[in-house]
Amino acid sequence: MRQIVLDTETTGLDPQQGHRVIEIGCVEIENRKLTGNHYHCYLNPDRDIDEAAVEVHGITSQFLADKPRFKKVEQEFLDFVKGAELVIHNAPFDIGFLNAELKRVNSKVESMGAICSVLDTLQLAREKHPGQRNNLDALCKRYGIDNTQRDLHGALLDAEILADVYLTMTSGQSSLSLREEPSHDSGANQQIREIDPNRPPLAIRTATAEELKLHEQRLAAIDSSSENGCLWLQLDNDSDNGDAAATAGD
Repeated sequence: MRQIVLDTETTGLDPQQGHRVIEIGCVEIENRKLTGNHYHCYLNPDRDIDEAAVEVHGITSQFLADKPRFKKVEQEFLDFVKGAELVIHNAPFDIGFLNAELKRVNSKVESMGAICSVLDTLQLAREKHPGQRNNLDALCKRYGIDNTQRDLHGALLDAEILADVYLTMTSGQSSLSLREEPSHDSGANQQIREIDPNRPPLAIRTATAEELKLHEQRLAAIDSSSENGCLWLQLDNDSDNGDAAATAGD
């Protein structure tokens, strides 16, 4: 499977207000391996860049003055990403801007969705880590990805970092950290629930003899079919051995 990890930098936050793409960075992945192929360009937006945006990415109008317009790089960019799955952090933002650029130049490609599928890693991270901070810096910290070069946002650098984060996040390996960041949903949005001291006791249901027998049969079947045996049986044996040792010591 061919995937393109993509990021953009822009003049502002909303393409509907005339803001433009000023940098595109893409990194190629095939069969979950970085190929070393990438696409990168700066673009002249023919408009001013919001000061807040410059503070984020450091790209100025002076720097972009001699850079090509989107129309000139359109076909080269589309050829690079065509048929791939785009992997983007907060995909609606970047796709919205790219679709606006395509529309502005009357491209034959009506939208990015017409030639690519899209995977939003922000949505994926929120599903894996609900209630946690899931921006790119937070994910780098959670998965041990080096982002020390990221003093400012840059499309190609961020795409390279996101590629590492995505491959780690989807590898099946959980974070080595035993602590998660505190949830930003805490505080005013949470309510303290008081337990009624007069509530009736909770009913305790124990397994029947038949249920215990079926459980033991299931564990035995797992133990015989698994190369490494049944973990639950191993834990039970370790517990029994520990109890026996404690009894002998007494």
